[in-house]
Amino acid sequence: MRAIRITTHKRELHHPILSGVESCSLQIESKNPQAIQNSRTHVHPLSPSCMNSTKPLLSSTKPNTHMREVHLSRFMEQDGRRTSALLILLMLTQSLAGCGGIGPGSPNANLTSDRDMVNSGESVNFDARSSTTPEPTIIDEYRWDFGDGETKTTKQGVISHLFDKAGVFEVRVEVFNDNGDSDSAFITIFVNAIPEIILDIPDFVKSGQEARLDASSSFDPEGGGVEIVWDFDASTDSDGDSDPLNDEDGSGAVTRLTSSSAGNITGSVTVTDDSGGSNTTLWTLRVISRSFRIIWEEVHADYEWSGYLEQGDFHEIQFQPGDGARLIDVTATLTLTRDILPIMWPEDNFTLEVDNPSSGWSYSVATAQENITQNSSATIERSEMNPLPQSDYTVYADSKEALEESLLSDPDGRFGQGDWFWIITALECDPDTPVDGVDPDQGNDWALEAQFVVLVLRISEVSV
Repeated sequence: MRAIRITTHKRELHHPILSGVESCSLQIESKNPQAIQNSRTHVHPLSPSCMNSTKPLLSSTKPNTHMREVHLSRFMEQDGRRTSALLILLMLTQSLAGCGGIGPGSPNANLTSDRDMVNSGESVNFDARSSTTPEPTIIDEYRWDFGDGETKTTKQGVISHLFDKAGVFEVRVEVFNDNGDSDSAFITIFVNAIPEIILDIPDFVKSGQEARLDASSSFDPEGGGVEIVWDFDASTDSDGDSDPLNDEDGSGAVTRLTSSSAGNITGSVTVTDDSGGSNTTLWTLRVISRSFRIIWEEVHADYEWSGYLEQGDFHEIQFQPGDGARLIDVTATLTLTRDILPIMWPEDNFTLEVDNPSSGWSYSVATAQENITQNSSATIERSEMNPLPQSDYTVYADSKEALEESLLSDPDGRFGQGDWFWIITALECDPDTPVDGVDPDQGNDWALEAQFVVLVLRISEVSV
């Protein structure tokens, strides 16, 4: 719209008769070329202001009254025509006011944001509600251009926008009022590029084997330094902050992880740049069971003990024949030293007792002499204490130790496990004499031999 300025000018009217009458002019100025072309400066000797002049129209001192009346009549006729032209011109001026810009004016746009730097993938809130427009107009539309190729039109002066690309963006808003006038404002937003994560981990490792996790090739696209933090278990929030992915279980570009059991381990690695932008990615490490060959090897284990006991004494032997093995058969024989002199006969009486508390088995036998040519002895035997297990096969397990414990703990093969107690007691050492202090046979030497048939567990790992 263009402004039009109207001015009036007064000048003296030089008339042969009405020499004392003022004339007025109306001048219209416009910055609109069309308006200037269609308008001229019009001078009207008798405007309303002139008509109110206090100067006399007629001089009573002049002669020829009739001529003065004639000229006055013609003057009034011309003034009437000019007054009509003035009214037409005023009406034209009012119509030109709408085309030339006479009106309330344009809005004044203003734009703010809650932050001017974000990381890629984050949002910014924009506010243009402080924009103004002259009364009586109102702002009824906001046109947004976020600088990243996206635009939007709203009726409200607030909006949020997510920047998923890095860079510097000029965000602009154009404010329109209900008269169609507009104004714009802009603000610059810096979007930081988040780091790129490049992760190198093995396809799989065996249980108990160390895995090397490498993120040393990760980088900041803008060239800044980065920090790397590892979380070894994405399902557990070990630091209690309600985020299971940010636990610092390891740090640095390279870390190592060992799992004692097979399965999939899911964790995360977070790379943070020097501007605070961070990127987190999940990783999964496959831990497979180890392969072992199982062989039960039959072994004959022999034990020997010996000593001397006087009548009424005993001797106890404690050991574990089934440690690391499965017991199958046992034969134990107690033999007494033979008395050579007839005066020392008959042979002494000893007992042999065995006790295995873990299996609830105990047994006792006394020595006897089958004929005079043999030594007195006592024997304890037990066979098939445990069933024969399957042998020479391959099995998968997390570790050799766990597999060994599992096989040796088989409830069907645990008979005889734990401590064994052998107890040798000298009951009678004959003959005895009625004379106190005289005893030709106060005791005897003994020897105990025990033979065990055991299956020893042999475990060897098979490479994949």
